[in-house]
Amino acid sequence: MLAGLQGAGKTTLAGKLANHLKKQGHTPMLVACDLQRPGAVDQLKIVGERAGVPTFAPHPGTSVGGEGALGVSAADPVEVARGGIAEARAKQHDVLIVDTAGRLGIDEELMGQARAIRDAVNPDEVLFVLDAMIGQDAVSTAQAFADGVDFTGVVLTKLDGDARGGAALSVREITGKPILFASTGEKLDDFDVFHPDRMSSRILGMGDVLSLIEQAEQHMDQQKAEEAAAKITSGELTLEDFLDQMLMIRKMGPIGNLLGMLPGAGQMKDALAAVDDSQLDRIQAIIRGMTPAERSDPKIINASRRLRIAKGSGVTVSDVNQLVDRFFEARKMMSQMAGFGAPKRIPKRKQKGKQGKKNRNRQAGPTPPKMRGGFPGMPGMPAGMDLSGMPKGLDQLPPGLEGIDMAALEEQLRKKR
Repeated sequence: MLAGLQGAGKTTLAGKLANHLKKQGHTPMLVACDLQRPGAVDQLKIVGERAGVPTFAPHPGTSVGGEGALGVSAADPVEVARGGIAEARAKQHDVLIVDTAGRLGIDEELMGQARAIRDAVNPDEVLFVLDAMIGQDAVSTAQAFADGVDFTGVVLTKLDGDARGGAALSVREITGKPILFASTGEKLDDFDVFHPDRMSSRILGMGDVLSLIEQAEQHMDQQKAEEAAAKITSGELTLEDFLDQMLMIRKMGPIGNLLGMLPGAGQMKDALAAVDDSQLDRIQAIIRGMTPAERSDPKIINASRRLRIAKGSGVTVSDVNQLVDRFFEARKMMSQMAGFGAPKRIPKRKQKGKQGKKNRNRQAGPTPPKMRGGFPGMPGMPAGMDLSGMPKGLDQLPPGLEGIDMAALEEQLRKKR
């Protein structure tokens, strides 16, 4: 049974909870007991259809053309709840989710109706749906519902907004009831079990990396991700792979929300608010406007091809240029980052000609620098170092080295080998 103030998100949460239970192998059913808010029954039916679960709604509720003045319903939500129990048992549904009516404020009529529904269905769990953006008013609201319907757990909603959910600490401390679930968006999949450690990180502005990883595991194809990682390390990533990765990221939700889960994102609220997801749609249109050959090898995209792609995707040529240039920069950067930590191989120099065959057995050593000009006082020495600009005392060779012929010395060493 769901209880809470009007606007907290109970009806949407009913569909999310049903979807969550369905993934775990249950067969839930929704019961529409909110017969007062206009459109509440229709909303619950739509949410149930999206979640793929049936909705028990024998009465249309308050709507235009309904019973009484202004369409106000005269049906009894307690009788609807009892009918839902019988329907669930007849059709063998193992979980029943009852959506109740809310108010803009706490009143005795609200509590009386909620208590009557609770006594009629005798639920295993009474969940108090709490808007995370309500602030410290959550304390008085939670206390009133704890005294009125004696809820067994709390569900936080609208955690995708600016609110960090600090009210969760107050509700837990005042009522002593556990926080069971958290809703982080409008989609049915934006719902998960509540994790206290992640909420504390969120409150402190440290991000929520674990939730981000879990979302990635749910929406991303692991095999495709591994193939893309292999291409990144080898520098063979194509625009087709880039498009596949971008589409998988879009399934995870708004980009601003994903970036908000990273540590330190709380200090970049303005930048996150400016993130435009429609830019990804333009990128997708540009890539889809390319031929398979152009996606595989963007280097062949010349000026005429870029003009054709721009016209086909409804963007400017500069947009195409920016995408291609940024793709090359990103691919280069990712391949460089993938190379960090890997042992670097020393490239072997290829010997050419007779000189290479002759010196094949020589020990490897540093390549002498190519220098021009002569070295003062040392005939045959590779030149290029001018000591005239050195400080006093360092502008001449040490005593005894002035007359050494390096060419003759090298010839003697060669004969000894």
